[in-house]
Amino acid sequence: MNATERALAVVVLAAGEGTRMKSQRPKVLHEIAGRPLLAYPLGAAEALAPARLLVVVGPAAEAVREALGDRADFVVQPEPRGTGDAVQRALPSLGDFRGDVLILYGDTPLLRAETLRALRAKKAETRCDLVLLTSPAPLPGRVVRDASGRVARVVEVTDATPEELAIQEGNTGVYLVDAEFLGKALAQLDDDNAQGELYLTDIVSYAVSQQRSVEAMRLEDPDESLGVNTRAELAAAGAAVRRRVLAELMAEGVTIVDPEHTYVDVDVEVGRDTVIEPGCVLRGATRVGERVTIKPHCVIESSILEDDVTIGPSAHLRPGSRLGRGVRVGNFVEVKNSTLGAGVKADHLSYIGDADVGDGASFGCGAITVNYDWEAKHRTRVGAGVRVGCNANLVAPVSLADDSAVAAGTTVTRDVPADALAVARERQRNVEGWRKRRSRPKKDSGS
Repeated sequence: MNATERALAVVVLAAGEGTRMKSQRPKVLHEIAGRPLLAYPLGAAEALAPARLLVVVGPAAEAVREALGDRADFVVQPEPRGTGDAVQRALPSLGDFRGDVLILYGDTPLLRAETLRALRAKKAETRCDLVLLTSPAPLPGRVVRDASGRVARVVEVTDATPEELAIQEGNTGVYLVDAEFLGKALAQLDDDNAQGELYLTDIVSYAVSQQRSVEAMRLEDPDESLGVNTRAELAAAGAAVRRRVLAELMAEGVTIVDPEHTYVDVDVEVGRDTVIEPGCVLRGATRVGERVTIKPHCVIESSILEDDVTIGPSAHLRPGSRLGRGVRVGNFVEVKNSTLGAGVKADHLSYIGDADVGDGASFGCGAITVNYDWEAKHRTRVGAGVRVGCNANLVAPVSLADDSAVAAGTTVTRDVPADALAVARERQRNVEGWRKRRSRPKKDSGS
């Protein structure tokens, strides 16, 4: 095995309580662009195919375990005694592992797998014991270098001198370190600092004192080092992720009319020559085909749109919706958990919920499926070529056979056979002179 093929273990620190988030939810489970924070560093680590993947959590982190399932092994840090203590807790789970240990953080979602690969290449090339990832932007930890420019130590801002506070190179906290040396370095840590914690950063100065070789690799994009500790930082990280998503989509042939006001989750897929207009939100496991037009202010959640669909403006696809080729869904139409066949049209003010709609059917303005009876949801089946008139109610469970029709204003409670017209409304009665009688002044009844 050569230097570039050294075994890799990854330890992700996720035990922080996140008190500045002011939330009952664990900080690392707050979402950006459709994924919890912790899923981002975890995904970057998985891209490296590590031999071991450990996540250090706090004692009350059952929700984190449930969210990750079997993607990683868990280690508990009983008390918040610092990052050095967290890694110490993880080390016994690695047993007699020999290779490199990569240390990441559950609240840094912007770090790219490509950057981590470059970090591994740096360590292999220099054959150093420790390589740290630094940022051109100042961070809570500052990288102090000696007169020759070599890394000397990392100092936390709470312990830094005025001269050290002026340093611009920040410590991201991401380290790639030889496992055997890491064990020795962690054993030397003490809590003689302003926070009374075991600082993982102290392994850098220990390595220098032991004349071990230490290297640093500086990020080109300081956004990658952004940590999330507040709601404002959560929003900033989310905006950065969405910018990446939209840039990738545009590079693949998708038109984003206004990237600043378009919100697409990281797991959404969009085909070429699709146009997404301003104010649109695409969430979850949404799949959009080619040549689709999504007009302004549409919300699409975990739905599938096949090729040549037109939707909006201001339409809403709730989870489980599937729009076949050439479907047209217009102004203020809501579709939920329904399949619309090719060429279906619902141009305005309709609700289609829990329905299976055949090819070429159409819904007039205000037509709805009545899918809930206060106890359970029921499905509506609309055949191919069916015409549903304006303000019609289809009370599920009900089936409309192919090429049937529903007259405007009709409430359908029974199945409609093929080629039939369903009409269920009171015969119109005109009350002559009603307007004049209503506007006639009332007589004073006196006392």
